[in-house]
Amino acid sequence: MKKDYVITSKKQYHEILLAIYELINGGEKKLTKVVLKRLSAMVKVAEKYEEETLELQPDYQPDNLPDMVKSIMLEAKISQGKLAKMLEVRKPKLSRILNGKKKPDVEFLKLAYKKLNIDPAFILEHA
Repeated sequence: MKKDYVITSKKQYHEILLAIYELINGGEKKLTKVVLKRLSAMVKVAEKYEEETLELQPDYQPDNLPDMVKSIMLEAKISQGKLAKMLEVRKPKLSRILNGKKKPDVEFLKLAYKKLNIDPAFILEHA
């Protein structure tokens, strides 16, 4: 049975957020295809409510891969050195990529996707 989610009040919004958090906190192993579809539907309706009713929209949307990585670094309070280790690259290479002096290679892009959860569509469009 397909359930359509609708949010018409802040109470429903908070209930959806709680349901999302409960699903996420259950662990990856419990996220079956059915649960992932339900989670996706809840997230979409919550985002729509945030944008249309609460008028919550991000102030800054990176328009290139280096800026996206820098934005993630800033949000997560990660240094370039720590990020270099996470992405399994040397610091000078990371610095050149972040400064736009070097194009990222396929391995860097794969690790950016896996470790930083950058949307693959964004990577393909901006790499």
